[in-house]
Amino acid sequence: QVQLVDSGGGLVQPGESLTLSCTVAGFAINHHWMNWVRQRPGRGLEWVSTITSVHDDSTTYYSDSVKGRFTISRDDDKNTLHLQMDSLKPEDTAVYYCVRTGDFSFDTWAQGTQVTVSS
Repeated sequence: QVQLVDSGGGLVQPGESLTLSCTVAGFAINHHWMNWVRQRPGRGLEWVSTITSVHDDSTTYYSDSVKGRFTISRDDDKNTLHLQMDSLKPEDTAVYYCVRTGDFSFDTWAQGTQVTVSS
């Protein structure tokens, strides 16, 4: 059974760091492009970051809003996706989702984890 479970969210102050994790069952994450997507309060879904499959050289991509502050990574042994978030800003407050890219679209979503950045 395919399952993605997000964890690691919480309340932090501006400038602090947080690491999100996505534990995956049912498929090998290094065979898929994997993504982080967020939804800020009152807004639509926003793509944050992608790591491509091993076949595609595990290349990483970031939105301009997080480039230089966030790092996506993958632990193939644990079949877990991570998002290291540094220098957090209040505008990073959102629900963060781990998402698998299928053949043509984002096809499998985790339940989401809340990140709140506030002083």
